[in-house]
Amino acid sequence: MVSMPRAATTADPFNAVAEARRRDILAFLAPRERAVNDVVAALSLAQPSVSKHLRVLLHVGLVEVRRDGRRLLYRTNARAIKPLHEWTGQFERYWRSQLVRVKERAEQQAKRTDEDKLKRRPS
Repeated sequence: MVSMPRAATTADPFNAVAEARRRDILAFLAPRERAVNDVVAALSLAQPSVSKHLRVLLHVGLVEVRRDGRRLLYRTNARAIKPLHEWTGQFERYWRSQLVRVKERAEQQAKRTDEDKLKRRPS
């Protein structure tokens, strides 16, 4: 098996959001701007880890920061997230069809199970 080097997480937004904690941080920041300590408390992550993830997200442009006195307040950058949303949207139709197929199979299985139960009932 040939191993290819992985692109740096700071290379582009797609690599940055490959990390689940960064996706969690983006989701937490989506409604409004928050301080680092708010992210730490809400997501139960260590402060150095949150700061590191925020630096990566800031570097690729997925978050913006502003200073409010001594605090730094972070918020998502909707314009930068839009390409991610558009790309993942391409797969929505595929997943919808897959979910329909799963639902149909489950309904068929449930129907067969019900029919088997009726057959086994003593008359």
